[in-house]
Amino acid sequence: MTESAGAKPSSRERILVAAATMLSEDPTARLSVRAVAAKAGVSTGSLRHHFPTQHALQDAVLTGIYDVMFPGEPIRDTDLPPRDRLVACLRQILAPAGAGEQARQTVGRAYASLIAEEPTEEQRQAYQVIEQQMRQRVEHWLSLLAGEGALPDGDHSQRAKFLLTVVNGLTFERALPRSESALVSENATLFAAADAVLNGTA
Repeated sequence: MTESAGAKPSSRERILVAAATMLSEDPTARLSVRAVAAKAGVSTGSLRHHFPTQHALQDAVLTGIYDVMFPGEPIRDTDLPPRDRLVACLRQILAPAGAGEQARQTVGRAYASLIAEEPTEEQRQAYQVIEQQMRQRVEHWLSLLAGEGALPDGDHSQRAKFLLTVVNGLTFERALPRSESALVSENATLFAAADAVLNGTA
């Protein structure tokens, strides 16, 4: 049964809105049960009823956010095998780095601002926000695959970190002189990383 348009939001809806608001105000916010419940105006028991774990809450919030932000993501194309969908999503992260000269410039800028010299606090915080947003996006992909039964139980945050480490390495590799086909080598690496996650070995 659906609620009428003027009906008061359910406690579950209020919790999701409160958590999404907290993330929009501070992308680095940790969605603690107590803080989200207080913002939503519900008891911690009510929050736990709808979301037994912090991961369940985070997954629900991220699913809602990414449904709006990225409605056409390859991860949703269930006509393709999970492996192909995950690799297509990882390619989306790699795409902005470009290749050849563009990749050299991208990596060069990152090196100059974050590695060559001690980064400022502002640079450090900006990087951490971007890194957390990317990790949350990958965790969202993994939670969707887990919901389909394509991924064994485990820690999505560790899997996301592994996949992003692979992507970071490939970004750096794109900026280096290459003798072999970058596309062939990169594809093999991405599929190997996806297989490791989907098989539960990563």
